[in-house]
Amino acid sequence: MITRADVDEAAQRTAGLTRLTPVLQADPGAFPGDVWFKCEFLQHTGTFKARGALNRLLGSKERGELKPDVGVVVASGGNAGLANAYAAAQLGVPATVFVPAAAPAVKVRKLEAIGATVIQGGAEYAVAYKAAVAHAQETGGVYCHAYDQPEIAAGAGTVGTELLEQIAGMDTVLVAVGGGGLMAGIAAAVEGHAKVVGVEPENAPTLHAALAAGEPVDVAVSGIAADSLGARRIGDIGFSVAVRAGVVSVLVSDADIVAARSLLWNDYRIMVEHGAAAAYAALTAGAYMPKPGERVAVVLCGANTDPATFQEGQPGPAKE
Repeated sequence: MITRADVDEAAQRTAGLTRLTPVLQADPGAFPGDVWFKCEFLQHTGTFKARGALNRLLGSKERGELKPDVGVVVASGGNAGLANAYAAAQLGVPATVFVPAAAPAVKVRKLEAIGATVIQGGAEYAVAYKAAVAHAQETGGVYCHAYDQPEIAAGAGTVGTELLEQIAGMDTVLVAVGGGGLMAGIAAAVEGHAKVVGVEPENAPTLHAALAAGEPVDVAVSGIAADSLGARRIGDIGFSVAVRAGVVSVLVSDADIVAARSLLWNDYRIMVEHGAAAAYAALTAGAYMPKPGERVAVVLCGANTDPATFQEGQPGPAKE
């Protein structure tokens, strides 16, 4: 469980080390409400995850847990690995990153360029996770969970505190959900000020399934956004904060995500990965429809994508 106090502590700890990412207002009249894009894809390493990684490593260093010869260990489909490798480089310690076999080549190349040791294998995130935990236990490295640790989620929540300052009278935040760290952090940050809507692929509905079951449950994972929204179940932190803060879930299809990603490029020249486009797909596909005058922030959380996958003016077919 995390609260606004944890997010504020993360903001103080990481001050000057993360970027204050801008907001861009969507074209007036595009939707019934007023919509802004939170351009978090401009963050270090191309995703919001640099916030949580820096908060986690700095906290570990403060407690004397960070060994300079071992550093950190993380399991990641790519983005959390990039963030922790970046944070480790800033602190001058090594990083070992376990990624699924299907991790996009663009992310693996970036990991190696930052200086991380990359160990690739397994069909999905859960396999990489087990291998990473075992490695951390064997070496004494600081394990950085991709989403389900208090410092990771609280660091991500600084996106929410920025939004409260950037969009006066903000009513709603739309954010993609995989393991739920970003959703949890933002929900904790804006609790009492704005509602949070979690947007999930139909092929990876971790929050949706957990809310229906009353507890985190495993779900089958597939689809076009599985490289970044491919957690098998919602994290305990994500679920607890979602219940406390009244977060709701809406689902979008792979085709919706592909179309939203194409629209962001065609209309705004914003190029994001499929997981980030999921949040916008809630609007473009009608899964979430703002009320007239509602002030909505759409978190575009990452842009580690292959530009070659874009087709000018064509959304392209969905992939399973």
